[in-house]
Amino acid sequence: MVQRIFFTLSVFIVLFSCSTQKSSEVQLVIDSKSTLGEGALWNYKSGELMWINIKGEILNFYNPATGNNKEMFTGQMIGTVVPKESGGVLVALQNGIYAFDPESGSKQLIVDPEADKPNNRFNDGKCDPSGRFWAGTMSTIGGGKVGALYRLDPDNSIHKMIDKVSISNGIVWSADKTKMYYVDTPTMKVMRYDYDDASGEISNPKVAVEIPAGIGAPDGMTIDADGNLWVALWGGSAVGCFNPESGELIRKIDVPAKNVTSCAFGDDDLGTLYITTARESTSDEELTKFPHAGGVFKVRPGVHGVKAFFFNDLDSK
Repeated sequence: MVQRIFFTLSVFIVLFSCSTQKSSEVQLVIDSKSTLGEGALWNYKSGELMWINIKGEILNFYNPATGNNKEMFTGQMIGTVVPKESGGVLVALQNGIYAFDPESGSKQLIVDPEADKPNNRFNDGKCDPSGRFWAGTMSTIGGGKVGALYRLDPDNSIHKMIDKVSISNGIVWSADKTKMYYVDTPTMKVMRYDYDDASGEISNPKVAVEIPAGIGAPDGMTIDADGNLWVALWGGSAVGCFNPESGELIRKIDVPAKNVTSCAFGDDDLGTLYITTARESTSDEELTKFPHAGGVFKVRPGVHGVKAFFFNDLDSK
């Protein structure tokens, strides 16, 4: 009897610790019907959510205070966006990393590390705690292990950090600046690296999270104030929250779209989780179930995020 009670209690604890927040609690913010919405990042200085439509070649600035979403055409497929300390943003486009002026729409090439790979494009990326910009590449024609993860330093020097990447995706750093977490989607893993904030070097890769079978593939990612990882699940209609120390799936938030692509904590208290989705790879039957696929959603999960890091180009002035 004692063993049975203990077993029942254990099951209850597991079920409780892996709770699911229903899609009915998730609100539609922008019904953009984007082909491939991605790259969510909250600019805490401007009070805007920056996000992208990769194949639409569109950079978006959403202001929740006004409800206005500003669209800007980039002229190339866009993989991600980060703010700069000096103003403006960096964008990782198909053919390199550019400085982009959100007022005029003008852009200036900084570096194209894969000029010899015309079938590659940049995908996801973010800035590290010292303001270096990390962004990875992937094939546009389906080739595996032909991409890489790059680090752009404030002096505009570029460094290849990880080679033989297939679909470079989510990347975040721990609050103590000693760990970097990174997703190469087809591996179905979140990797943990030892991170040296002084030099920007990484080492000692280990598996932090194995994504359970059947819940989708890991895409974009953010981190909360408790150090847990929030991972968009492509094909899984959800965002999963994982403990990177144990690898445990703590909770799951259902999203009314098949392909969930990225997430970022925003608003004044960093307590709103904004979620981007894609309309791509969704059948007509699935679109009947998910008519707002490709939109941007939000939910209040009861935890808070951390401020995004800016590209520290002031160091180079």
